Amino acid sequence: MVSKIRVLITTGDTDGIGWEVTAKALAAIGPKAGVQFTLYRHVQSPAVRPLDILLKKKFKTEVVTSLLGAMAAPFNPKVLLEVRSPRSPAQWIEEAAVACLQDSFQALVTAPLSKTAIADAGMKEIGHTEILARVSGHHDLFMGFLGSKFSVVLATGHRSLARAVTEVNPVRLTHAIQAAGQLRAILPATQAALPLALVGINPHAGESGLIGKEEIWFSKLVRDLQPSLDIDGPLVPDSAFLPANWKRYSVYICPYHDQGLIPFKMIHGFDSGVHLTLGLPFVRTSVDHGTAKDLFGKNKAKHGSMKDALSAAIRLSKEWKK
Repeated sequence: MVSKIRVLITTGDTDGIGWEVTAKALAAIGPKAGVQFTLYRHVQSPAVRPLDILLKKKFKTEVVTSLLGAMAAPFNPKVLLEVRSPRSPAQWIEEAAVACLQDSFQALVTAPLSKTAIADAGMKEIGHTEILARVSGHHDLFMGFLGSKFSVVLATGHRSLARAVTEVNPVRLTHAIQAAGQLRAILPATQAALPLALVGINPHAGESGLIGKEEIWFSKLVRDLQPSLDIDGPLVPDSAFLPANWKRYSVYICPYHDQGLIPFKMIHGFDSGVHLTLGLPFVRTSVDHGTAKDLFGKNKAKHGSMKDALSAAIRLSKEWKK
């Protein structure tokens, strides 16, 4: 058990809803015994008086000019440390990951970051997961999504469909299933007792090889894993996420990105759900939505997913420490 938990938050694109949902979520959670929050905010981030007032009702805010300054500050759950940084929000991820690897922070929570912001920072990666893989040296990472209705692990990340299909091989899929087992272990007991579910990749789960051959080796893989890991599948993709199945399975393993995230986001929306990186040596959670730049500055963004991400980071730092 960790007695002092430091949670580091990156607020994402300067013209997105990251700062807004972070401020609202922190105000909703308030100070927690044994937990101190530190957040990155860009020096050019505009002041939004209602949000600042909201935060100041719950926290005393101290502004520092670098992450090192935040790391040197005394531990105080009632103080919200704000790193005012001129660097790109994409570079915050690199800096934050290094600090978490050094155990200066026990959890990283990220607001949405656009692919454009990453490219503009001169990086080749396409998302948080890829940046974290490079910085940590742990390349076998998987995107997991915790939801109130169901949870999902993606076997492949930000890939074109054509490329994703070529990357779904027995080794990759086995690792994804094992990551889903990690995710299942942190679910509530009633959910954790349910089998994992592998979703097929072709219509009708290949129809016994008539539509595609992948499900033939999917079935063999499931049979090989079943003695040690409770898993069903491959499920027919177009019916896998029907409500009747939500109470039958603990975690769905989906071969490609949109196959898992379309149903997850349709059901959980912007106001709930947590993105969790599986395979890192530290806790990283995130919102399950994008930058929503059309809502920037309007004080209309829903903060439920960020609140869930912060709460999950605190819980996992206590229960799921490396």
